[in-house]
Amino acid sequence: MTAPEMAPETVVDFSDHRGIWVYVQHRGGEAAPVAWQLLGIGREMAQQIGVPVAGVVLGHQVRHLCDQAISYGADTVYYIDDPVLERYRTQPYAHGMASLIRKHKPEVVLYGSTIHGRDVAGAVATLVRTGLAADATQLSIEEAGHLLHASRPDFGGKLMSTILCKRNRPQMATCRPGVFSVPEADSSRTGKVIKEKLGLKEGDVLTQVVEFIPESHHVDLSNAEIIVSGGRGLGGPKAFDMLFDLADAVGGVVGASRAAVMAGWIPYQHQVGQTGQTVRPRIYIACGISGAIQHLVGMQDSDVIIAINSDADAPILKTADYAIVGDMFEIVPALVRKLREMRLEGVVSPTVDDGMSADEEEQASA
Repeated sequence: MTAPEMAPETVVDFSDHRGIWVYVQHRGGEAAPVAWQLLGIGREMAQQIGVPVAGVVLGHQVRHLCDQAISYGADTVYYIDDPVLERYRTQPYAHGMASLIRKHKPEVVLYGSTIHGRDVAGAVATLVRTGLAADATQLSIEEAGHLLHASRPDFGGKLMSTILCKRNRPQMATCRPGVFSVPEADSSRTGKVIKEKLGLKEGDVLTQVVEFIPESHHVDLSNAEIIVSGGRGLGGPKAFDMLFDLADAVGGVVGASRAAVMAGWIPYQHQVGQTGQTVRPRIYIACGISGAIQHLVGMQDSDVIIAINSDADAPILKTADYAIVGDMFEIVPALVRKLREMRLEGVVSPTVDDGMSADEEEQASA
């Protein structure tokens, strides 16, 4: 008995779809850094295959984001301004994005892999009937056929899966914040801003915003320049107090390994790693973290890694730029004391250099 012959794969003509789009996520008129990160990688791929790159801005009174998108590499920005879009809601944002896609037909659309980005991307994929690769950490594109390769770690980081969307357009992917570099902004760049209408009234929206309550516990690891992280070696939640002291002394924020979060020692918002946040700080200080691959994939692109561990064979010490073998319960408090002494003497600033002038710092403190 012979096996049945497989039908040849149908080649679909997508020549009417052109260009790479990046969804510009924002809150309160401030763009999420992942938008500019994706414009960087999006522009690289667009130049490789000879197509334009565009930003997409939805909101109300956020025209300034169009200019920012152009400065970060967009050739064109598609912009919808409507009071209905003042606060993020799935239905109107997905409707606006899907309308733009149907009209202008991009071949690739990239979103940040955030709560907001995942939500709108999934809804848009359903509306325009296309596929969606989730949580990509690597992107590349074929010059022939412009097929997007969206890759992500699987099986505990032991394998990389690459997702292709051969039969539908646009090809869409959500991408983890922090894995791509932010390009240098160029305020001299020029581009087109194309304003479109939403085509949806407030009465058509199924959900209403009754009240907006900011997060009571917000940790911005993706933007942090210095992160002090703790792991299973801390032994319990109380030990995180000394990490908060160290973070305060160096002007950083506190992160954690999955083991510490799963143990209930610190909220999930602090988790760094494959199932947490991917970060690229200037300095990453790992305290009591062994260095499992799931954690390393989330922080290994840090500029400088400092590891403090009592186990001289801990894998993270091989990744670190500076490895300190010893008792962190002695080392961390000693560091905090020394840093505070140096601050009082005016040797170090309590925060990292943010690029502000002395006059700007004075106004900010006032």
